[in-house]
Amino acid sequence: MAALIPGQPTAIATNAWRVLGRNPGMMTGPGTNSYLVGGRALTVIDPGPTDPEHTQALLAAAEGLGRPIERIIVTHTHRDHSPGAHDLAAATGAVLEGPWVPDDGLQDTTWEPERELKDGDTVDCGGLTLEVIATPGHVGNHLCYLLKEEALLFTGDHLIQGSTVVIAPPSGSMSAYLSSLDKLRQWDIKRMAPGHGDVIDEPLALVDHTIKHRLEREKKVFAALTGDATSVPDLVKRVYDDVPEFLHGVACLSLEAHLIKLHEDGRAHRQDDLWRLPS
Repeated sequence: MAALIPGQPTAIATNAWRVLGRNPGMMTGPGTNSYLVGGRALTVIDPGPTDPEHTQALLAAAEGLGRPIERIIVTHTHRDHSPGAHDLAAATGAVLEGPWVPDDGLQDTTWEPERELKDGDTVDCGGLTLEVIATPGHVGNHLCYLLKEEALLFTGDHLIQGSTVVIAPPSGSMSAYLSSLDKLRQWDIKRMAPGHGDVIDEPLALVDHTIKHRLEREKKVFAALTGDATSVPDLVKRVYDDVPEFLHGVACLSLEAHLIKLHEDGRAHRQDDLWRLPS
């Protein structure tokens, strides 16, 4: 697939287009994907960080399609996904809809939806329907959106192309993440449009692969809990020895999420900042 050019809309389905944000980086890959979805009117999914040029690109894309932007929704409120909503809403009068905001110091605290979306809700996209699927794990307020007419799931950071996502406590939860992955089997999903990277054409294969990968990592975490109690920074060197050292700081977040899950399962014990096997 040819490289996407930031700001230029690319069709991914009959009534869905992707506009790549101008925020590439270690945590965002090529950048945040914003999507325009709809029939006679458009809903924007994940307008990205505050960036006047990206806002203008979304407006230009809608103008080129000849359809007004009526709604702006977000999959979650990390700062690379939701802050751009305010400038876009100011320019269009669009309604803001989406999740609540966790209080963990990692969120876009300016996000205030006019309608709070919850599991099972639907969003009218100009005659097409998005079904809301609550998928906590990456963060506690994460939502996915299923475009029912296309069996196309907008996954935000629940599943992305080419990498695994960070699970960052306290709002992020490995237990919830694994449950949310398994939950996706309930729907007929033919393709996934992630928050970062390309469209995923074998969605259930990725679900299976991701669950297997996380459980294998959990086994590695459990195996590392031998001997004296140890800290997350010490454990990460053994558990993530297959990951470049410059990523270990980020890996500590997911490692802590694995340890918390083991604690919930009665398989690990925490005392202050040290972890060990239960007595």
